[in-house]
Amino acid sequence: MKVVVDTNVFVSSFFGGNPRKIIDLWKSSFLSLCLSPEILEEYFEVLRRMGLEDESDFKELLDLFPRAPNVLFTLKTPEVRAVPGDPDDDKFIACAIALGAEIIVTGDKALEAVRSYKNIRIMNPARFLGEFKPK
Repeated sequence: MKVVVDTNVFVSSFFGGNPRKIIDLWKSSFLSLCLSPEILEEYFEVLRRMGLEDESDFKELLDLFPRAPNVLFTLKTPEVRAVPGDPDDDKFIACAIALGAEIIVTGDKALEAVRSYKNIRIMNPARFLGEFKPK
């Protein structure tokens, strides 16, 4: 299953809970993580601001991104205007469109309020984990 994970879920995974379970599904190859340069840049910018670049999990992710077979990356994303009031979140939808992702997992209320866009479902971590059953 192709999934886009927004920044707040990705960063929250360092602290456990449902976000960690989602990243663990990716690390275990149950999910393919869809990324674009804009998303990666935001992930690392926020992690650095929080001072997490010295954490072993951060270093593990840096090593995992380039070699993980379940990472999909696109350099080209379409122009999207789908998130009223927070156009910065449009990058997650654009990435999902470009890579054919089925789901965007988010903790962002503005992005979650969109609910779906061009057959891409947008949901919070608890709902995703409640509906996703690894094979």
